[in-house]
Amino acid sequence: MEMPDGTTDIVHPEVRAHINSLVSALGGISADDDGRYNLGDDALEVLRDLKKWIRFYDEKTNRMDVARCIAEANLIDGDLLPILATWPENSTDNKFRSRIALACFEIMVPLTWPMERDPEQTTVNHHRHMPALQLAQVGYKRSIINFDGARILHAAARVALPAMAAPIGERTPRDQGIIKLVLFFLRNVAMIEPQPNVKYEGEESQISRSATIDAFSYQDIFMVLLTIASNMGEDFRTEDVTIMEIIYHLVKRVDVKKLFMSEQQVNKAKADELSVMMGKENAMLKAQNRKGPTRHNRFGTVIWVKRADGKMTAVSGQEALVDVASRRKKMDETKKFRPPRKARSKTDSHMKDLGELPKLDARAYSQLRSFVEEFLDAGFNPLFEHVRKSIDREASHVLSYHRRQFLYLVAWFLEAERTRKSSQRASAPKNSAEEVSSFNLVAAVLNQSTFITLNRTMTQAWEHKDWPELTASMRCLTQILLTVQEMSHSPNEDDQEIAENTLSRLFYEDAMHDLIANVVRQYKEQGFDYLDAATELTHHFLRILEAYSKQNVDMQVRSRRRTRRKKKAAKEASADGEGDEDEADDSGDDEKNAELTIKERKFDFRRFSARFTPQGVVDTFVAFTKFYKDLSDEQLKRAHRYFYRVAFKHDASVMLFRVDIVHLLHEMVKGPEPLDKASSMYKEWEELAKQILRKCFKKIDERPALLIEMLFSKISSTAHYLEYGFEKQTISTSRPRPAADLEFKYTEDREQQIAIAVGVLLDKSQSDHIAWVKTILTNAEQERRALAAAEDILPSVEATGDHDEPVDKPADSFMPYTARPDNDARQAAMFKNPHLRLLMRLAGLERLAPTLDESPDSLWVVPASATPDQLRETLDLINKAEFSPPVFEEGVLAEHQLRRKTATRKKAQYDDNNDDDDDEEEDGDVANAALFPAGGPTERKVVDGKKKKKKKRMRKRRERDPAASGSDDDDDDDDAARARARARRERERAKLEKIKSQLYVAASDDETDDERDAAFFAREEAQRTRMARAVAAGVDVSEVAVPAARKEPQSIAVGDDDDDDVLLADIHGAGTDEENEDDNGEEASASSSQEGRKRKGSGVVDADGDVEMDDEDEDDLPVPSARPRKRIKGGFVMESSDEE
Repeated sequence: MEMPDGTTDIVHPEVRAHINSLVSALGGISADDDGRYNLGDDALEVLRDLKKWIRFYDEKTNRMDVARCIAEANLIDGDLLPILATWPENSTDNKFRSRIALACFEIMVPLTWPMERDPEQTTVNHHRHMPALQLAQVGYKRSIINFDGARILHAAARVALPAMAAPIGERTPRDQGIIKLVLFFLRNVAMIEPQPNVKYEGEESQISRSATIDAFSYQDIFMVLLTIASNMGEDFRTEDVTIMEIIYHLVKRVDVKKLFMSEQQVNKAKADELSVMMGKENAMLKAQNRKGPTRHNRFGTVIWVKRADGKMTAVSGQEALVDVASRRKKMDETKKFRPPRKARSKTDSHMKDLGELPKLDARAYSQLRSFVEEFLDAGFNPLFEHVRKSIDREASHVLSYHRRQFLYLVAWFLEAERTRKSSQRASAPKNSAEEVSSFNLVAAVLNQSTFITLNRTMTQAWEHKDWPELTASMRCLTQILLTVQEMSHSPNEDDQEIAENTLSRLFYEDAMHDLIANVVRQYKEQGFDYLDAATELTHHFLRILEAYSKQNVDMQVRSRRRTRRKKKAAKEASADGEGDEDEADDSGDDEKNAELTIKERKFDFRRFSARFTPQGVVDTFVAFTKFYKDLSDEQLKRAHRYFYRVAFKHDASVMLFRVDIVHLLHEMVKGPEPLDKASSMYKEWEELAKQILRKCFKKIDERPALLIEMLFSKISSTAHYLEYGFEKQTISTSRPRPAADLEFKYTEDREQQIAIAVGVLLDKSQSDHIAWVKTILTNAEQERRALAAAEDILPSVEATGDHDEPVDKPADSFMPYTARPDNDARQAAMFKNPHLRLLMRLAGLERLAPTLDESPDSLWVVPASATPDQLRETLDLINKAEFSPPVFEEGVLAEHQLRRKTATRKKAQYDDNNDDDDDEEEDGDVANAALFPAGGPTERKVVDGKKKKKKKRMRKRRERDPAASGSDDDDDDDDAARARARARRERERAKLEKIKSQLYVAASDDETDDERDAAFFAREEAQRTRMARAVAAGVDVSEVAVPAARKEPQSIAVGDDDDDDVLLADIHGAGTDEENEDDNGEEASASSSQEGRKRKGSGVVDADGDVEMDDEDEDDLPVPSARPRKRIKGGFVMESSDEE
């Protein structure tokens, strides 16, 4: 806004006038009172008005005008700090002064709040005011920590002391607000630093980290932080992340090793560092003098250089006249690629948050070391455990950057604890029996909960590409590994046991192994800090895991794999399958798939370490090694060990045979700017470069193609060929799956089934498959009729009797007829087309080797049991269906009559739950478990057995019973049904108890053996007598049956697959072989328990041998229409098969 004098004011004049009037009304320094500050009449209201201006004008409208006016009015230096100085430290009852002090801090907190540029909310005012306000904040910090009139930080603690002294249950929201206000003020003072690109006009030593640490120590703020941290979770809860922030801004980027050095050690370290830097400077000067410019360098120099291809290149500068290497280097510098500038990444903001390396003086080192030691002893476990819980539950007061600060501090304090222990061991006398304390002081971050949080954070940061958070996670994991390794070497046995368990948990998850390999392999311009953290984690993880795997030979790892692969393969297998609506509902498969997600396998370290040999990981370490001039000996050792592992332990040296890598190794040893020969790593790098170059030249002699491949990166197959001279032999483990089996929904008639199968193929325009099946059946019929006719005309040597009777051709004499596909498409359809496979099965075709896994080359045959008449009947049915396809309702196709056959569920070995059983079966299982211990009767279930459908049975019962169906009281019916089921289970239990009573033989039972033998021999004698009478009467012996041991002619319904009923039938002699055969003539399995439940009537034999029928299920008994009524004569059941 243009002023009357022609100048431009960036703040509205009315706003400036209001702020200046309020600052004037606040008070001032009195000349009559020895320069003391005198408050105005309405000082408290003025302070509150200033707070309202900041809150409702700047914050609500997203402007910084009020803050700019306050900075120019010098409110903090000229008014607020002198006001706080008027509050005596020994004054505890002056409420007015405490309110004035609180009002002052309420203004200073928003004025010192950190400012960040948010692209979405930044306005023109931000660009106008932010640089000036950032400089003003630095001035605020200098005035606060260096104010001579009073201890301002101590005054802030005094403001919050009454609220902190109150129990947590009695604190009001105002008390909580005061505590947070004071902690935010301390946080702001700790984190204010000069901007890296802005020149600060004042004395930097007054606002340095050393000055801040000294102020916190002198004004007892360290004691406040320790008090709150040690009582976190008991007296304080929501203040955890604020305390963590204050500590973070105090210790970030502080060298832990120097922190625990004595003053003499610090001086020696500084002297060594100075000597190293001076040595580098001398080497640089020597190189400059040897190849530096002459006194004629003020004249321009341009020369022509003839290259190997005959082309000429112009090179300017005196450096081109020195030697050939300098000319080539000059040419390379001109060819350097300069990519376009990119937007600032998150890594830059992370480095800005960390700031530059602090330069602490001896006093600051001593004060900070005392605070760190006391914090580790008393406050580390409570604070970081509470912060971790707040982060896990995503508390409202936890912000996004708090997780990164938490991980950074965990890593920093773990390293501090290890350094402190090593310094204690070094300073302790050799003959001292005092042992160093255990690692219980940092146990809160070495538990399973912390590992879960760390793993989840790393995974999320990797997926969201949050590189600063991922860097902090890698630092934290590295320090945890180093701490646990030191615990394993501790003389304390408890520490060794804890370290063993911790390492087993860390290395147990294969997902962590994959994540670390991916992080280091896919590095790309994330910054040097990320590069350093990734390489450090890889180095220590491989080293510690290798040592652990050698000690634990049977180490197991748990891997999680995707479960959708099986479902996807099944869908591909049934690509030509039915459109059944049952397939859409796959929710029932989730649990089945979940069982297959977790697998354990034996750990192979060599196989795991091979994940770190691909070209991506090599490129990451090469990018790290390119900073060799600035790397420490520890970092150089890290890269050296990796290259040695790749080249010599894994025999993958071809991954290092690339022009830029070979050039880098040569530059490090023999180049113009090599490693310092005084360095401890120079000899090792020289030997490594020599051995790698030697192997490279030797490999070039063996594989001349390597000369071309040295220009490119190498994939695993290329590297394998260059290393061994032949391609890698791979075996595919994936097997194709046949099409899903289909079944019919509504019909069991074979004629209708064939008609539906033919109709589906006709609807899909696949009549050629029908013609092929007819051809196979026709050829098989003709061949077998010809064979039968040939054998009929041959004279039979063994034939006797009447020759007029036809001789039946035994089915076993036919040979299986192979159904060979006529083309490749037919062969693929035989494997992948479910409708063709259905028709083939209905036609009687079957696989030649059904016990083996089916493949596309599996053979199908017409079995030997198929007679020519049966084949002709099948052909007639196919022809009939082909010329007269089935017709259904409108919109219904033949395909809708099919559905996918449910596959048998294969349970995991660890799954002990029987989820397929219904409630009644579970009750039965419980009863059996209670009745039969290990070694007793075992209830077995048929794999493809059908279950009882209770609801359907109830519907049938109600349809048969009009009174029941017409009843409106469904609750009574349900109660009655449950009562009947309960009674049925009780009777079943009573039956099982009778069976169980015969499993145990007491000592008193031995005397009944004679009676039992006598009864057995009597039964045998009666049977022989009966057989003799039958032979004398001329009756077929096979038709004579054993008399039933019951009083009534009514038969007992015995389940053919129920063990309990079979036992009863065997005991009482009521079961027959005829009853144990199904409709197809196949013998039913005695181990099944599913089919037996389909028979609704269950007989229970009482102690007297009478049959007690279940009245509740009597209505559901099927009508035995297919089985003829047994004839009883003289107490004997005729036409029985007992004697067969």
